[in-house]
Amino acid sequence: MLARRSVVVALGTALSIAAISGAAHAQDKSITVFAAASMKNALDDVDAAYTKQGGVKVVASYDASSALMKQIEGGAPADVFVSADLKWMDYGSQKKLINDSTKVNLLGNELVLIAPKDSKIGNVTIKPGFDLAGLAGDGRIATGDVKAVPVGIYAQAALQKLGVWSAVEPKMAMTQNVRAALTLVARGEAPLGIVYSTDAKVEPGVKIVATFPEDSHDPIIYPVAATVSAKPDATPYLAFLRSAAAKTTFESYGFTVLIK
Repeated sequence: MLARRSVVVALGTALSIAAISGAAHAQDKSITVFAAASMKNALDDVDAAYTKQGGVKVVASYDASSALMKQIEGGAPADVFVSADLKWMDYGSQKKLINDSTKVNLLGNELVLIAPKDSKIGNVTIKPGFDLAGLAGDGRIATGDVKAVPVGIYAQAALQKLGVWSAVEPKMAMTQNVRAALTLVARGEAPLGIVYSTDAKVEPGVKIVATFPEDSHDPIIYPVAATVSAKPDATPYLAFLRSAAAKTTFESYGFTVLIK
């Protein structure tokens, strides 16, 4: 009798442990998203809504698209990649790191010239040959690294197209990502910066003084895709990014939603 009771107790304990383990596993469901730094505010809101709806936690890592893709190439465990340009998504595809069948162009953005909120610089007319170097005075113009960071690549292309790159190149303060450039201007450490319009809108310490003409640089496109090592939970997440709820959030932060 005693032996039988011991078996029942042991069985009950095993079932309890299994139930606890199962509940813990359900709570531990998560995906890791590597996303361009300019996405942070909007994507944090979208991710919170996704977790509330489906119970899957989203762990997001934000930085320059170039830095994130290099991390993925180095073996970092990411399920989803959101780039601020097509170049770094294409790089991932070429390196067989991206599941191309999941790739879509999700969002669009604008390139803007910013100054500190209390700056005496007013609205600027951006046109071929405009005196950006003179406008910066003895200060510097903050943007991302023009050799790798998407916002810097767009900025250099625009300044070259406008014929002012050679004059402003010595004045450029190149940062590791767009948010670092935004911070330099917000703190007054740089009198001017070139960032995305969505960045300027979430930073009360800066103001937009001009928007670069669309034809001065390649279209600013944010592609998104699952990685080749993505968990199955990445699939419904990618679908949620295209939902009406996500679209409303992205648009509220100033992004253009490219998915119809």
